[in-house]
Amino acid sequence: MPPAADRSLSPRARKRAYAVSVLAAALAAGLAWGGFGSRGAPPPKPPSPVPVTFASVERRDVPHWQETIGTVTSLQSAVLRPQVDGVLTQVLFHEGQTVKRGQLLARIDDRAIRAGLDGAQAQRERDAALLRAAKSDLSRFRQLSGAQLIAKQMLDQQSASVQQLQATAQGNQAAVDAAQVQLSYTRIVSPIDGRVGLRRVDPGNVVRTGDAQGLVTVQQVDPISVVFSLTQDQLPALRAAQAAGTVAVQALDRDAGRVLGEGELRVIDNRVDEATGTVRLRAVFDNPGDRLWPGQLVSVRVRTGEERGATVVAAEALQRGVEGSFVYRLGSDGKVAAVPVQIGYQDDALAVVRGLRPGDTVVRDGQSRLKPGTAVVAAKPSSPVLR
Repeated sequence: MPPAADRSLSPRARKRAYAVSVLAAALAAGLAWGGFGSRGAPPPKPPSPVPVTFASVERRDVPHWQETIGTVTSLQSAVLRPQVDGVLTQVLFHEGQTVKRGQLLARIDDRAIRAGLDGAQAQRERDAALLRAAKSDLSRFRQLSGAQLIAKQMLDQQSASVQQLQATAQGNQAAVDAAQVQLSYTRIVSPIDGRVGLRRVDPGNVVRTGDAQGLVTVQQVDPISVVFSLTQDQLPALRAAQAAGTVAVQALDRDAGRVLGEGELRVIDNRVDEATGTVRLRAVFDNPGDRLWPGQLVSVRVRTGEERGATVVAAEALQRGVEGSFVYRLGSDGKVAAVPVQIGYQDDALAVVRGLRPGDTVVRDGQSRLKPGTAVVAAKPSSPVLR
């Protein structure tokens, strides 16, 4: 309670004195409470370490791979078209069947051609008999001419007759050979080892030499090739790798990234496409399990060289800043520092860098919450460069 007001003061003066005493008491209490609060507030806590994933910087030999898209193509492909007109009498294959070179696949009616062959052979035999008789007469004429029993003109005429019949015999043999060739065309055989596709003509139909589609297509499937393109900037490395030995090529499934086959580079095209600045290449693969199929699109990886003893870091560790690439390196105090690096060869898994040393620990994941000097803690055990 405030001190009692002086009884000698007027009522108005006593009210003023009472208000002043209450205000002074409230002010004293506020100062006392503020002083207590400033002395008793706890100090601010330091920020918690940021959980991140670490990776180790390593030294290793790094193969250089270039990736692109390619198309599976058959090394040999043949469209079987009729070479004589006639009725297709037999089809001796099943669609999708694997066939061998020289295997009989279909027959065309050969009766007319066989009759023509018989006629040509008969003509050949008739003229051959005439030639034998003419040669016998020529031999007798030479004896008689030597005894001067016939005129030399008769000998010359008989000699000319023999030469004429010899030319006729050659023409007859050519006619027989041509008929035999025509007869062979009635037997349609596979020119290569491969697999037949869908049949385009059924037995009983008349086939003609002008048919554009043909009867069926045969494609070689083992071995098989992949045709792809790389930029002209890769040519020096490719040619150097090819000169040093076999250039390895991998074909991968575009969906799952599974390796479908491993082969080797066989051909670099002899020109660069002026429109695209790329060069076409062909790689050959063994394909016993038919994992590569003609016309299939695949991802292609070409080994263009190797860098020995390179300093590598996980590709996820690389960060891009205004001044270039950098990584967050872990210091001995548990804090990170931004270290600039120069990047050489890089793929999806790793990068060859300068500016780090083997054995350094860098942040692989969780960089979004970091800045130089941030304390970090491992979210899980450190991982190598590659998964």
